[in-house]
Amino acid sequence: MANAYPVISLCVPSLSLASKTSQGSSPFPATSATLPIAPLGNTRFFTTTLPRALSSYSSPAPSSKAVIDCVKESLVQATNISLRDLLNLNSWVVRDYYRLVSSVNALEPRILVLSDEQLRAKTVEFRLRLSKGENLADIQAEAFAVVREAARRKLGMRHFDVQIIGGAVLHDGCIAEMKTGEGKTLVSTLAAYLNALTGHGVHVVTVNDYLAQRDAEWMGRIHRFLGLSVGLIQSGMTATERRSSYSCDITYSNNSELGFDYLRDNLSGNRAKLVMRWPKPFHFAIVDEVDSVLIDEGRNPLLISGEASKDAERYPVAAKVAELLVQGIHYNVELKDNSVDLTEEGVALAEMVLETNDLWDENDPWARFLMNALKAKEFYRRDVQYIVRDGRAFIINELTGRVEEKRRWSDGIHQAVEAKEGLKIQADSVVVGQITYQSLFKLYPKLSGMTGTAKTEEKEFLKMFQMPVIEIPTNLPNIRKDLPIQAFATARGKWEHVREEVEYMFRLGRPVLVGTTSVENSEYLSDLLKDQQIPHNVLNARPKYAAREAEIIAQAGRKYAITISTNMAGRGTDIILGGNPKMLAKEIVEDSLLPFMTKEAPNLETDGVPISQKGQSQIKVGPSSLALIAKAALMVKYVCKSEGNSWSYQKAKSVILKAIELSQSVEIEELEKQIAEEAQMYPLIPTIAFAYHTVLKDTEVHCSGKGNEVKKLGGLHVIGTSLHESRRIDNQLRGRAGRQGDPGSTRFMVSLQDEMFQKFNFDTEWAVKLISKITDNEDIPIEGRAVVKQLLDLQVNAERYFFGIRKSLVEFDEVLEVQRKHVYNLRQLILTGDSESCRQQIFQYMQAVVDEIVLSNSDPNKHPSNWNLGKLFREFIQIGGEILNEYFAEIKEEDVLSSLEHVYGVNSIEVDTFSLPNLPVPPNDFTGIRKKVSSLRRWFSICADDAAKKGRYQVTANLLRKYLSDFLIASYLELVHESGFDDTYIQEVEREVMLKSLDRFWRDHLINMNRLSSAVNVRSFGHRNPLEEYKIDGCRFFISMLSATRRQTVESLLQYWSSSVESEE
Repeated sequence: MANAYPVISLCVPSLSLASKTSQGSSPFPATSATLPIAPLGNTRFFTTTLPRALSSYSSPAPSSKAVIDCVKESLVQATNISLRDLLNLNSWVVRDYYRLVSSVNALEPRILVLSDEQLRAKTVEFRLRLSKGENLADIQAEAFAVVREAARRKLGMRHFDVQIIGGAVLHDGCIAEMKTGEGKTLVSTLAAYLNALTGHGVHVVTVNDYLAQRDAEWMGRIHRFLGLSVGLIQSGMTATERRSSYSCDITYSNNSELGFDYLRDNLSGNRAKLVMRWPKPFHFAIVDEVDSVLIDEGRNPLLISGEASKDAERYPVAAKVAELLVQGIHYNVELKDNSVDLTEEGVALAEMVLETNDLWDENDPWARFLMNALKAKEFYRRDVQYIVRDGRAFIINELTGRVEEKRRWSDGIHQAVEAKEGLKIQADSVVVGQITYQSLFKLYPKLSGMTGTAKTEEKEFLKMFQMPVIEIPTNLPNIRKDLPIQAFATARGKWEHVREEVEYMFRLGRPVLVGTTSVENSEYLSDLLKDQQIPHNVLNARPKYAAREAEIIAQAGRKYAITISTNMAGRGTDIILGGNPKMLAKEIVEDSLLPFMTKEAPNLETDGVPISQKGQSQIKVGPSSLALIAKAALMVKYVCKSEGNSWSYQKAKSVILKAIELSQSVEIEELEKQIAEEAQMYPLIPTIAFAYHTVLKDTEVHCSGKGNEVKKLGGLHVIGTSLHESRRIDNQLRGRAGRQGDPGSTRFMVSLQDEMFQKFNFDTEWAVKLISKITDNEDIPIEGRAVVKQLLDLQVNAERYFFGIRKSLVEFDEVLEVQRKHVYNLRQLILTGDSESCRQQIFQYMQAVVDEIVLSNSDPNKHPSNWNLGKLFREFIQIGGEILNEYFAEIKEEDVLSSLEHVYGVNSIEVDTFSLPNLPVPPNDFTGIRKKVSSLRRWFSICADDAAKKGRYQVTANLLRKYLSDFLIASYLELVHESGFDDTYIQEVEREVMLKSLDRFWRDHLINMNRLSSAVNVRSFGHRNPLEEYKIDGCRFFISMLSATRRQTVESLLQYWSSSVESEE
């Protein structure tokens, strides 16, 4: 094997995927060697095929002529293999997975002949095999073959070989990079089914509710057919519905709902209100658009807010002051990191206007409000970062172009934006729970993801999540043409050229997709096209457009279709050349039946503007389809007449949607049977479903024919109107063209006035001079290598910059992550543990409180006479108030000292009955075998305490800790016993007091940590590492928080039960 490595590195040809047979046969006649592949989670081995000449490497040296002949033979074998594949580790990893593909293909004939019941019984068989000791690897090939067959029967879709590889990559805990249109959604079913067999639950995470619902209904048919339960999490669901969904074998959810459910569960005060699978809510997750979730959204923490602040009236005042200040005179801005710095003139003017002597005065703080007002003025633009609707400001997700109705900017930024727009200021709030997506998904023992663009960020995924990115080969070769980037000196020239290119493509009949970076830009281009009377559709964050998102994207591949869209990440709908037949069939049925079902006109703001059909060919619907639609229309008229009134527009659409879902979930024969059986009952939904099924056949024929026409014209043309801060986002837009081997082309047009170049201080003067040397017209595009190279280099620098920010945020969040895990684990122990574990936690609290008092007032290296015994006992009595005061009120410091001197040097004690001589004996409530065991454990923990100082009088200090903790615990038990309440009530009180104390101090700790993260950056000016400072102070804050929590809990419990006894008396 030692000789295999140099041979492989020099001469082993990579397998050409184009020549790969479905059975995994190799084109190389050779012997085999094995090579471990490191990037996969656990070491895997694959067989590599060595040319004959090289397989005899260790044999006696042949003649030079024989060697030359063998090398020539090897070169002939490798002629069809690119050098890039030969040196690319990814191709070797993919080749290893073809062994699994061969196994799955070999099983397919045997699985094909099984009946539906026999195929479904395979799930029971797999689970039985797992319970007998087999692992998932043992059943992987057969399980994949079963899922492939189930998909063929229920969806009419059979997994390609490359999709089998994608499923295996997901199962191995890696990221599968699959190009747009290669069927990532179908791929996820393989790994989801296999891992769900363990019974621990699988989460399939998408980027929005629409995709989660679509996938749960669409792909869920496979899982339900095979006997697995499928759950769906949607916004607005009740706790009962969520709990039911999380208990399913496979749960579909969007990333934010998953995160908020986790946070809410860790703020719940009642075990019955928990919705996730505790104590182990996370097992395996498949994250769709994983780069968007973990990288792009990774910078934005999920926050749950609590009580409101009383400073709302300061925001409008600060907004007015910000309008008075002038950039460059009163303040300076840094676009790259969205920061604002006041100049001396600005500080003076602001203090004069606000009538304050110090903007940073703690008693009259104006600095935070003024800085936020300036940020809102400079960095937060209407129709770019947010839109205003119904008197509220809603965030626009800059990566997806969608409105985030549930999100608000933190640290007062959102209130500053509301003040700038003159809106009602929503209550400022205090964070009571927060977590980043990085921290959330690190909680999964096994995590995988899929996306079309992740390879450029592989180093980041490896560093932060230990997840390699595996490029999955396309099923058909990618023939898309990526045209050179065109650079313009001015934004005017760029937009004018975009309009000209769109108009040219429209005249040819080619569909065009234009990607813009904001609502503002999309509507500006729309106005330019309207001036030229070019029909088009717009998709951005405005409700009138967003409501028709799926329909707009689905039809963007039709002949003559022009679509202007904000960012395409996570849109989730494929652009099919010629049009999407399912969407077209839905439109035909709606247009035909809605006039009979409702007299209500659609609301353009909620239901969306009609999609532009100008210039597109009419669809020919066959006679049978027209007859069935007419029949459905007559039935609609009868049903509406029998009910006495027409339906609302929304109800009518929901009825049609139910009919379409029914059509997709049952066979045509079942529909006919159902209509015949319910003929007397006027089966409206089955009748509409049957009509839709027939219309769908007509639209499939139409779209297929038109698709061929579009392909001959060159396919979809994509235009990018600006470079993004990451090549990955640009590649997402490019990936919309050329799906599944279709033709297509892309072109990016940028101007030197684009925001990214200003943000990163690009030397635009240099580029303008270079362009002016080439041409006098600034509006003419330049494709010169020098300019384009500078632009791409800037994009790489932007990626590095934002990677540095994310890396820093992750490092800072790791400090809070450790603390969060500790607090949430403690909280779940309290909430879900039995009564005994809860009581033991209280005893540990009491022991810890006593330890802190004793250790802070004693020194094991000094004689007890030098200890601060007076303060020690005052603090101890203060914990219990009157309860302990009646025992120790008459005890003097000399008595305690005498008692400690008496026990100095003792060799043994009775642990369960120990008491210091001449001091009060603990109440006799600490009895029973469990309590004695508890006492013994606490004594062992005292003796083994590494945190306590070592010294001559250490045993004496330990005995004092033992005595005082026993006394405190026994006094507490006596109080509880005297209260006379039953055990259930006592447990509820103890649990609630512990949780409320923990929640209160954890909330304060989050506020302190957020303030600390801002404050430590200033320390870098003193040549101190902000991260190290944050770790040190954060650790100190956390220790103080836990100490305060324990003390507050103990004091509250003692006070509660003592007050209960007094009230009873």
